Amino acid sequence: MPTLVAGLDLGSTRIKLLVLDDRGEEVALSRTATPWEEDEVGAVVLTEDALVSAVHEVLDDAARQLATLDGGDACAAEAAGPSPRVEVLSVTGMGESGFLLGPDDRVVAPAFAWFDRTGQDAVEALPADLRAQFPGRTGLPWGVQVSAAKIAHLRDRGAPVADARWLSLPEFVVHALGGPVVAERSLAARTGLLQVETGQVWPELLEHLGVGAQVVPPLVDAGTPVGRVDAARVPAAFGQAELSVAGHDHLVSSRASEHGHAPGDDDDEHGHAAAAPDTTASPGGRYHVSLGTAEVLLRVIDTPLTFEARSRLGAYLINCVPHVVPGRWVVVAGVKTGLLMRRTLTMLGMVDEPSHRALDEAVLALPADAPSTGITVTGARNDDGELALRIGTDEVSPALLMRAVLEHGNEEIARLVQVLDRELPPATSALLTGGWTSWASVREARGRVLPRLEVSHRSQDTAYGAAVSALSLLPAHR
Repeated sequence: MPTLVAGLDLGSTRIKLLVLDDRGEEVALSRTATPWEEDEVGAVVLTEDALVSAVHEVLDDAARQLATLDGGDACAAEAAGPSPRVEVLSVTGMGESGFLLGPDDRVVAPAFAWFDRTGQDAVEALPADLRAQFPGRTGLPWGVQVSAAKIAHLRDRGAPVADARWLSLPEFVVHALGGPVVAERSLAARTGLLQVETGQVWPELLEHLGVGAQVVPPLVDAGTPVGRVDAARVPAAFGQAELSVAGHDHLVSSRASEHGHAPGDDDDEHGHAAAAPDTTASPGGRYHVSLGTAEVLLRVIDTPLTFEARSRLGAYLINCVPHVVPGRWVVVAGVKTGLLMRRTLTMLGMVDEPSHRALDEAVLALPADAPSTGITVTGARNDDGELALRIGTDEVSPALLMRAVLEHGNEEIARLVQVLDRELPPATSALLTGGWTSWASVREARGRVLPRLEVSHRSQDTAYGAAVSALSLLPAHR
């Protein structure tokens, strides 16, 4: 019976659980929608109960798949002998979003979506001296996306924050499955509570927020074993699995690109041909582009940029934070193009795979000189995310509209590349990953603004990266 590991990815659109054997072959994949909801004032939030329920849904489904690995149904497999067991479970997911835990370990308030714009009053209330220092100190641009801004917002609405601790969603799930309260460094770096140079909390910011140093739990490196799953909380296939936090999703996804092309994966799940990553390319000289709800351009560097460079990049909403690989750093530029494209599909009433495929083909079929000058799109900036359209022409169609959204994304990506090229040697290649890579029109568009673009062959790079992190904890891989 093969040794199994699993990577759990808490994504903005879906929660995914990928199980690998000890050779790195995929043996099970389970997915469910991330259960966001709108609260009474329209904020996009995630409750503790909804998140835990969704995680159990994918665990249960994966357990059923594992019970049938040798053929037949789950009942027959159980009668034949014990089901395969997962030895290590590593959890990744979005940064910024998280829960405040009180001293009794109870959740203080629902988690805000990273793309939710709640908290602008708290952002504007940050003292001028802290605001000026923020990008250089933390490596992050100050704004509503930063976890510290959401903590300030909760404080202003009476939440008991003084003795609270902050857990990102992946860290919380590890705790909910039976692990201790810990903070993984790459995720903690997304909070705005830590200083880049020292990795320690920023006392002046904590004083402004009204929180203590305990707000950041004990720090661990990505992939560090932190305990075991409580067998009473999960299906038998996952009982007693070793737990770890794999780190921030985009960074974990970049780890997946360092592993070779899987045999038999020449086409993606939508039937499009997909290129194998260039495993000879230096990660430092390549853009890792993750295109899901967010679109992120990531560069790996060996040392952090200077305070002054971090401040310059912060003005363009670009950050410089620790990588999931100890001793390395990343420069991360992001836009909300995936969110805009998703909202375009919703507006057009295209909610299923056949309609998506038809639109993709229609965009590709448009003549290069098809008129689109009467369509203006805005909203992709990382501090925006609100799809805004101005249509001043009768020459409009779903395909022209989607192409205009893609071109708006291209413009924003090109702008970020110009900024990054002023601080780093220009990248010589790019690897595109994420759910939107299944669209040929997306691949074609990004191929016009990114150098030597290749496309990942994997449908779940982030979950795969988390599973690779789990593999590294097996005795044979240590």
